[in-house]
Formats: sequence, C-alpha cells, structure tokens
Amino acid sequence: NAMNKNKNQSTTTTTNGGTNSIIRISMNTLTILSVICSTFSFFSTTTHAFVSSQVNNYSYNRINIRKNNYNLKTKENAATSTVTATVTANSILSLIILSAQRDKNNNNKVKFNNPITSILGDMADSMLGNVMPSKYASQSSENLETKFKESVSIASWDDIRQSLKSKQTDEEKAFRSNVAKGIGPPSPLNKIRLFDESVREEDVRVTLYRDHASWCPYCQKVWMTLEEKRIPYKIEKVNMRCYGEKPSSFMKLQPNGNIPVAIIDGQLYNQSNDIIYALERLFPNHKSILPPKMNDKNNSKEEEEEERFKTQQLLRLERDLFSVWMYWLTGNFDQEGSKQRFLQVLSQVEQTLQNSNTKGDFFMGDQITIVDIMFAPFLERICASLLYFKGFIIRVPPSKNGNTATATTTHNEYPSYPAINKWFDAMETLSSYQLTKSDYYTHCWDLPPQLGGCTYSKDSEPYEKAINGERAIDGNGGSWDLPLSPHNGGIEPDWTWCGDESAALREAVERLTFNTEAITNFAARGAGRKGMPAYSAALSDPNAVPNDSVNISIDCCLRLISLAMLEGANTHQHSINLLAQTIYTNAGKEYSNDVVASLAYLRDRIGVPRDMRLPAARQLRAHLNWAIEAFISLQDQQ
Repeated sequence: NAMNKNKNQSTTTTTNGGTNSIIRISMNTLTILSVICSTFSFFSTTTHAFVSSQVNNYSYNRINIRKNNYNLKTKENAATSTVTATVTANSILSLIILSAQRDKNNNNKVKFNNPITSILGDMADSMLGNVMPSKYASQSSENLETKFKESVSIASWDDIRQSLKSKQTDEEKAFRSNVAKGIGPPSPLNKIRLFDESVREEDVRVTLYRDHASWCPYCQKVWMTLEEKRIPYKIEKVNMRCYGEKPSSFMKLQPNGNIPVAIIDGQLYNQSNDIIYALERLFPNHKSILPPKMNDKNNSKEEEEEERFKTQQLLRLERDLFSVWMYWLTGNFDQEGSKQRFLQVLSQVEQTLQNSNTKGDFFMGDQITIVDIMFAPFLERICASLLYFKGFIIRVPPSKNGNTATATTTHNEYPSYPAINKWFDAMETLSSYQLTKSDYYTHCWDLPPQLGGCTYSKDSEPYEKAINGERAIDGNGGSWDLPLSPHNGGIEPDWTWCGDESAALREAVERLTFNTEAITNFAARGAGRKGMPAYSAALSDPNAVPNDSVNISIDCCLRLISLAMLEGANTHQHSINLLAQTIYTNAGKEYSNDVVASLAYLRDRIGVPRDMRLPAARQLRAHLNWAIEAFISLQDQQ
C-alpha cells in the first residue's frame, strides 16, 4: 500500500494532553459503560449475519488506498464467534485507553476484528480528539495558499462557472431555476413539483415525506406514482434510522418513524400502498395507473373482475419475489436451497413478462401500471445486490446490434432473462423511473444497513470489486479509472437517456461548482475524525468532524478536477502533478496523505440519484481518482 493508516486512533503525547485524556476517560467511565452495556446487549441478541455486517461497517477502513485500484473499502475480517456479554470494566477501559494512543510516526493500520473494539475506538477518538495536539500546527493555510499561487495557476470558481456556462445547453442553464420553481425535468433536488407554471404553490394538495438519500424502496414507488400521474406535490426529506436522527416534528406525525408518509388534503397516510391507492382515488382527473380494463367503463363487470384478479396475482408474485430474494441475500443457512427457490420465482416473473410481450413490455401491456410501480424498486435492487453479493447476473447491457443481450452469464448454471431486460428497457424510457433510479454501487452500500446485513458468495468477488471501483471486470486497472469502460465493463448498463459523455461531465461540474464550500468541508471529514454516535450505514457519518487544515488543498484539487472535466484530463495533468508536488514539499507526507483521504472520502460518498445521475457520478469518481493518482505516484517516486 502506498498509504495505509488508520485515523480512528488517537495520538500519544508526552505533554499534559495525554494525562488529561486519561483523566477525561476516567471522568466519563460510567457514561461509557452504560453505552457499552447497551452495545453488548445489542450484539448478544443479534444473528451471525447481522454481526458480520456490522463488523464490516464499524471496521470500515478510513484509508487503505492501493496504487492500482484506489481501494478505500477493504473490509476487516468478520468476527465469527458470538460476542460475549461478560467483560470487566477494567478491560473495557484498557481497550478505550489503548485506542486513544497512537504513535504519530506510525502510519500502519491497526485491525480490530471484534466489532466492539472498533466501536470503542471510534468512541474514544470522538471524545478525545478535541484534546489532541494539531499535527499541522506549523503549516498555516495562508502559507500554503501563497505556495500554490507561486507554483501552479488554477482558475477561480467564478471562472470555472463561466466556462461551464459557455458549454451548457439552454435546459442545463435553466436547471437550478427550474428546480426551485418545481417545473421542467424532475430532479431529486426538488422541494416542490408543480409540473407547470400555471399551477400555484398554494393549490398543492400533497406533501410527501421521503428519505434524504433516496435509498428507501417504499418512498421510491410513491415518488414514481406522483411523477407518473403528474400530481403537484411538496417534498420534506427525513433521515433513515441507519444514517441519522429523525426530527421531532416528523416523529409527531409518525411515532414509529417509518417512511414514506404523505399528507393529502390534510389527511395523514403512513403506508406506501395506502398512499398510492389514495392518490389514485383522490385525483381521478390525472393519469390512472390502474390496469386498462379496470379503468375502462366500456368493459363488462366480468372483464373488470378478471383484470382485478390478474392484478392481485401479479402483486402476490411481487411479494413472493421479495421474500425469496431476502432469504438468499441475507440468510446464512441453506444458501443453495435459497438460491433455487429464488430462481424458481424469478422464472415465474420472466415467464409472466414473456406472456405479456405480445401486448407490450410492461407487466400488463404497453403502459405502466401499478404492478410495474410495485415491482420496480425491488427488481432494481435485486439486480444490483445479487450481482454484488452472489455474482448472479440478471440485467445485461445492449448488444452491438442495439438489442438487449441474451447471453448467459459467466456461470453456466444461471439462465438469461430477456423479458426482464426488455421490461427494464421500457421502464427506463419513463421520466418517473429515470428520476428515482439508483446505481449498483449506491444500492450495494445502502442495502446492508437497511436489511441488517447481506451474505457473500464465492462467485461475487470480481463483481464486487468492479462495482466498488477497485478492479475492472476484465482485471485490467480500476473500474473507476479514466478512460471509463462502457457499461462498467458489461456489468451495469449505461444510462443512455442522460445524453453523451460531455453532458455527464457538465452535470458533474455543475454539482461541484454550485456549493463548493460545503462540498470542501464535507470532503475534509476524510482527514478528520469519526462522529458519535455512529450509524450502521458505513458511508454515513453525520457527526464527523472535518479537518479544516486541508480545506485549501481540497479546494485547489476540486478546481483542477472541474477544469479537467471541462477541458480534458490530459490538458491539466501537469497542473495536478505540480499541485501534488507543492503540497508534499511544503506540508509533508502526512498532510498529503490526508488530502488524498479527503478526496477518496468524497469519491466514495457520491450518491445516485441523490447527488447526480450515474453517468455524471462515474465521471466525477474517475476524475477524483485521477487526482488521487497524482499524489500516490509522487509518493512512489519519493
């Protein structure tokens, strides 16, 4: 490893700071022990699969970047024994003190295989971080800024915005204005959706409470329904429990904290299906999502009942698919049996779609219905998670002749699913689905904390690495390296509806340039310390404390990355190399490492669709790796 250090430990010091740290621990022993007792109780009643998942989450390495694949996500070995609840106060305190000590000259990671130890390390680091001496005390931001100006010329953010504007289409230029007004193409950034400027905000009858990160499948199907029916609505965003606290105002509406919630004409609805059916009933003048024969007054009662029965059967099939997926994805026992049961139900889904293909590519013909809306969030997550955790391929990219590929996977025992692929192709023509769709990477990191953990298969490793950006599926380089391979090497179809590569690059630059200070501060968490309490989502740390000492360097890197996306990475290769050299020479190796950690922290937390669409996310991740490579190559030369 070019760099390999754990920033979750604290620094040993010969000054009074070290003594004060130990005194502070002693003063907080009772508080700590109460938290620990709760923690032991939690783990002692948890299944092995969940414990293994939490080890991966809490032992998530802060930085472990390999030269060839920039892997920030190497997971610790899972603890296989049940956590015992018999631990003495002295040994617990020793663990905390141990985790509060580190040799500032030692960059080697300490591996904690026990999840409790890792949690204690984070707890100690959070409590003691504010009494640790600054490791950059001799290097001021003003001094670095002067050095940057002397050595490398980087355009200002204002200049970059002007350059971006000169390349944008009229629709791209109107993006922020349209988002604020709630008109134009939909965006996850909308706080209101009016669809048309003739609609007044005071006439909006619906408020949807959905999750901030766009992770929740139940929110997704309500969100899709509102968009498909073009019902004006307001949006209130609420954290999921796995990545943050819910506001008290929301808990008054929904005491159990579950989402989604909708208020329609002043009436509260707190179940996703109830919301969908209420929207269909209360907005009869908007597009119907009921199957055609249930919505056509010219049909006989018998035809309507037959259509209703068929709809109910399909909705039961959706629940059956969800159930067998959950057993295979999260179970520890009888994996082969779970796989076979899943294959059986998935084959029923495939056959159902094949039978409907004579009328159209959706479940009930040539138009989207409630059946498609119910299936969409889970078929999407099934394709992502089973590839990542089981090495099982369902979704394939188009073949060279423009048709959906139907070749079997690399594992011959797995059949192909052409009808399911055609269904996805049809869904991806709809703006309601394009808006809400996520990518494999986001799903495969947001599902474990929601489900309590997922289990891996021996066939999954190449796909896991390709989805994580660690290694291309063909083994040549990283899958998040420039130039990017189409369809991520063939495992995840590109989103062609987003436009060409230049459109993706402009979208990524727009997101960076719109809120630069907040993005810089967020990235600086990678060089800071973890927050407490911790949350089960490995990529979420809302209480993290950023290290603002690296902000000036992050800002310079992000400006160069933006320029590289607008003008080409080759054009700015010399500048990024010179910037890395300036930082290393004037601030030292440890500071340089923390700049890299910050860029990697940002890279790994680009969420789809929350932050941007997949093509833009791929470009930004790859260009962040381009900058990281400049720092790592320099250190190799040293």
